[in-house]
Amino acid sequence: MMPLRVQDLRVQLDSGKAVVADIHFELNPGEILGLVGESGSGKTTLATALLGHVRKGARISGGQVLVAGTDLLGLQGEALRQARGGVIAYIPQDPAMALNPALRILGQLQETLAAHAPQLSREARQQRLRDTLQQVGLPDDQGFLRRFAHQLSGGQQQRVLLALAFILRPQVVVLDEPTTALDVTTQAHFLAALRQLCKTQGVAAVYVSHDLGVVESLADRVMVLYAGRVVECAETAQLFRQPQHPYSQRLLAAARLAARPLEDLSQQPLLLEVDELAVSYAGRRVVAGVNLHVRRGECLAVVGASGSGKSSVSRALVGLAQEAAGRLRFAGAPLSLAVGARSSEQRRRIQYIFQNPLRALNPRHTVAQSLATPLRHFFGLSGAALRERIELALTRVALPVAIADAYPGSLSGGERQRVAIARALVCEPRLLICDEITSALDVSVQASILELLRGLQAEGMALVFVTHDLNVVRAIADRVMTLE
Repeated sequence: MMPLRVQDLRVQLDSGKAVVADIHFELNPGEILGLVGESGSGKTTLATALLGHVRKGARISGGQVLVAGTDLLGLQGEALRQARGGVIAYIPQDPAMALNPALRILGQLQETLAAHAPQLSREARQQRLRDTLQQVGLPDDQGFLRRFAHQLSGGQQQRVLLALAFILRPQVVVLDEPTTALDVTTQAHFLAALRQLCKTQGVAAVYVSHDLGVVESLADRVMVLYAGRVVECAETAQLFRQPQHPYSQRLLAAARLAARPLEDLSQQPLLLEVDELAVSYAGRRVVAGVNLHVRRGECLAVVGASGSGKSSVSRALVGLAQEAAGRLRFAGAPLSLAVGARSSEQRRRIQYIFQNPLRALNPRHTVAQSLATPLRHFFGLSGAALRERIELALTRVALPVAIADAYPGSLSGGERQRVAIARALVCEPRLLICDEITSALDVSVQASILELLRGLQAEGMALVFVTHDLNVVRAIADRVMTLE
């Protein structure tokens, strides 16, 4: 019996518009299907619909999702709750949001076993727990298990989600961009663990991603989604070697980022100077002895493994580190390490774009309201002039003007990140601190954002660009700083 068979699945909004339609596919035991497409194509909507769940304002209006022969869409209440996690598991994009911050890691694993496998004896549960932790590459000692989620690195958090998904031995696992925020080394370890688990346990997987390199290395087959419809589905090697549909061809072409031609910027004035920067958390030194400079129009890429201090450096530069020391100068003037002590002009001219736009954007504010706040504060705009600047900002980051009245929760991950970028750009900064800002973007939108940033560099804007994606580094950086 096939672990997963999807027949004529359809999801539509309350308005009647279909956002996902005519979805047909099936998976064999141990098979991994890569699901790709641009931001807003319906990837996450399809992924969650496989578990019988859709966001507010939408509904599953037709089709079947057969998991081990049982139609998940026909289940309700306790039966559906037992199926989710028991026979089909889900690994979301952001482990920090998915893990319970009030429970230790051991408690979360035990809670899952108690809810879905009460028939197991205490000894069997303990053995299952140890085996699963070993399979995902996590320690099983009490020192680790007694930690809370915030005490783990991003890679460890994502492996905990992998353990929570596989500890119940499901038939199917659905993964929604699980490696987006991981550096290349941690990402490789995660993908190797996933591949091994699927193979040894015979688990079928649907892997949603905008990273075509990851999909090519991991998936057995690839399904390309465009505007909620499947435009192509083929064996991985075949699709990457010879894509048939024009959209698939454009998607693959966009993934091949061209290297940035190097320019001699040595005559440009220094914009940011940093001497002996150090950052601590609760008295523990996490960054020490960092020296760097950035010239007008230059992009400095900051790379390193998970936990190397990349984000700590970027937060210190923008004045958000609680315990920081060192000397900073911006445009020739001293720059305080505390954002509250900086002048209004310095705060406007140095903008920070966060890695996670879902946390950075106010969920109660529309896109227009989020963009209007800095425009009112720094420039005193209102009325028609304010609306015109908002529309211009959205156009610059390849967003439709109609999105201005939407809330962050109704946008895709890529759309939210572009709104966050637009909010920074409306301040007309001279220096952008970018913390993994392209990690949630599909390749076509990523290419357009990088092209936008290159254009801003040509106008004299400087960038400090934190990333784990070496292809992005090659496409945008003038110099690279590696942290360890």
